[in-house]
Amino acid sequence: MKMTKKNIIISVVVVGLIILSYLNVLPSSTPVQMVFNIALTVAGFVLLIKGADIFVEGASKIATKFNIPQMVIGLTIVAFGTSLPEAAVSISGALSGNAGITVGNVVGSNIMNILLILGVSATIAALPIKKNTFRIEIPFVIVITIIMLLLGMAGDELSRLDGVIFLGLMAAFMVYLVYSAKNGEADDETTVLTEKDTMPILLLFVVIGAVCIVIGSNVTVDAVSYIAEKCGMTPRLIGLTIVAFGTSLPELVTSATAAKRGKVDIAIGNIVGSNIFNVLFVVGLSAVITDITFEAAFIKDTIVAIAAAVILFLAVFKNKELKKPASIFMLICYAAYFAYILAMNYA
Repeated sequence: MKMTKKNIIISVVVVGLIILSYLNVLPSSTPVQMVFNIALTVAGFVLLIKGADIFVEGASKIATKFNIPQMVIGLTIVAFGTSLPEAAVSISGALSGNAGITVGNVVGSNIMNILLILGVSATIAALPIKKNTFRIEIPFVIVITIIMLLLGMAGDELSRLDGVIFLGLMAAFMVYLVYSAKNGEADDETTVLTEKDTMPILLLFVVIGAVCIVIGSNVTVDAVSYIAEKCGMTPRLIGLTIVAFGTSLPELVTSATAAKRGKVDIAIGNIVGSNIFNVLFVVGLSAVITDITFEAAFIKDTIVAIAAAVILFLAVFKNKELKKPASIFMLICYAAYFAYILAMNYA
């Protein structure tokens, strides 16, 4: 949370762009508005990501002050925090009637997490996989994605009841995580407190983080919706690509950096965990708030998400690690899928 000169400049630019968007003082010409909304999309992503970081750090330190075990902090606050950008954008999209962004964001993020992020990371260094991730968590991703597909196809929407089912599965998954942690299967990161971490300051961080997440999600959805309309892109496509990439940036940077530094032992587990949270928490919470239309086009995308998880399972089946040949194949698969959805959008 250090405010360097670079961070101050970025903050000023982001705040300035958002103020301009609310004041609506720019010329109405399409080229100007297009450039402005592209910049606004980037600003929204910056707010989302930084807001999530600030919120998680503040909440984790408050929990530490109350002597809540680090294991519980890691499995709840930090885990939910990694899905906050997806959750904020998806809920905002659902409430504004852009269901294509809601479902596309989750499905696109899950496809991107496996095929692109793990693909890139494993080209840097082979990624070993933990026993529980291979035996339980990857199959669980496949199962819950199939459940989302079947529920979505059954009524052409994900209803509040479906959302309750997902949140119930989320609760069951949290119980499993606690059990795994107690048996030494989960990593235990330590939250360090300093003299500056007083309760008023930490509460301020939590509030600032939450405000950044809310504003960032609203700005992002509005900006990408404008871009989609002017470029002839469907909300589905923009959710599967631009929004999915923006909300997956933290995972991409973290995984690639960890692989480069040789800290690869939890990379696959983190990505798989993120995918589980995206389906159960993000889709579940969004569906509880409002019914989400499940377009016919999402059937193919969800099948691709299932296939991506199956490819990961098969890639690590023999040696229990993701190696470079398999990662290159995954990147080729993502490139083919990306080309396909672009072609279908403009066909």
